[in-house]
Amino acid sequence: MSSIWNKIKLALGDRDLRSKILFVLFALILFRLGATIPVPGVDRVALEKFFSGSQFFGLMDIFSGGGLSNLSIFMLGVGPYITASIIMQLLTMIFPKMKEMYQEAGSAGKLQFAQYSRLLSVPLAFLQGFSFLTLLGNQGVLLANATLFDKFVMAIVITAGSTLLMWIGELITEYGIGNGLSLIIFSGIVARIPSLTSELAFKFDVSQIPTYLGFLVVAIVIVAGVVVISEAERPIPVTYAKRVRGNKVYGGTSTYLPLRVNQAGVIPIIFALSFLLFPQMILNFMLSLKNETLTIISDFLLSLYNNQFIYGSLYFLLVVLFTYFYTAVTFDPDSISSNLQKSGAFIPGIRPGVPTTDYLNTVLVRLTLVGSVFLGFIAILPLIMTAAMGDSSLAIGGTALLIVVSVVLELVRQIDAQVSMREY
Repeated sequence: MSSIWNKIKLALGDRDLRSKILFVLFALILFRLGATIPVPGVDRVALEKFFSGSQFFGLMDIFSGGGLSNLSIFMLGVGPYITASIIMQLLTMIFPKMKEMYQEAGSAGKLQFAQYSRLLSVPLAFLQGFSFLTLLGNQGVLLANATLFDKFVMAIVITAGSTLLMWIGELITEYGIGNGLSLIIFSGIVARIPSLTSELAFKFDVSQIPTYLGFLVVAIVIVAGVVVISEAERPIPVTYAKRVRGNKVYGGTSTYLPLRVNQAGVIPIIFALSFLLFPQMILNFMLSLKNETLTIISDFLLSLYNNQFIYGSLYFLLVVLFTYFYTAVTFDPDSISSNLQKSGAFIPGIRPGVPTTDYLNTVLVRLTLVGSVFLGFIAILPLIMTAAMGDSSLAIGGTALLIVVSVVLELVRQIDAQVSMREY
């Protein structure tokens, strides 16, 4: 316990680290203020009725930090930027030049890649915003006198809000500590805890105690599972070659290279949910157009989404795929092998150069298999409990808990690394 307090004192005592933490808090406060500014022309009573009992829109509301249920200027959250990032990273698998730009062009290539993602997020935000407003208009949520031009202007405001939020997230990543987009989603979930707690207390039913206990068990398993998968690592032994200079011998020491079982963190879950939510939003929009052909197509596809087995299987598969994909994009065994060789280090029993790269690739693939399958199981556990106990709120609450625990662990790890650097 004293060690924890010492780290907290060091974190708050260091001017640079304290400034980063305060900057993150200030940025998140701005986000929460923006989430309370509503878009004009909305029937609040009809809006509450529309959102009540909808698992899909409840899940979307998590990503917007409550901005969607308030229909605020931040109603889309960072969803459009996440969708744009997914599209851009998928394009790296299709176009070799884009992969080369991302992995081999250094920081300049990554900056250009990020710029493309930003530009793509703008039309995506407008498309999502206008589609959702049209859906709400057909459901009677918007005021009766709202014209097409009014929806167009509102969509522009929502697009501007999404772009501003994307910028705030990038500022947090650059000048603060932690991943800005993950922290925005995290703060939105945490901000809803008081209202959810009061709602649960108001609706408390003694006959539902088994359901509450079931959710508690799921929550404990999720927390334990995320902690285990986030902290687990495979140490790769590394030895530095001996060098003789005069009468002195340098090197010869041994250390290890820690390879985490889950290199991607919470990103695969966020990506998988975004990948699932975006088509659902478009299908709901198509359904609201009252076109017979579009209605048949939308009803069929939405029925597949509403099938818990199909939805859960797709969710699990996407988490596994995005874990592999994100790890492959962000972790470069060839670069690590090259750096080890340049520093005179080697893995015992493995030759430097290409054999080391192949060895790291093999270990990484095996580790990622374990990590991705375990993470996928933890992700669909709330859905399994929902199917078993018949309460859709378990799926939403379980997903929110999964994101919160993952983000907190990543944030604590980064703060601990910053403090450790300043201790020496």
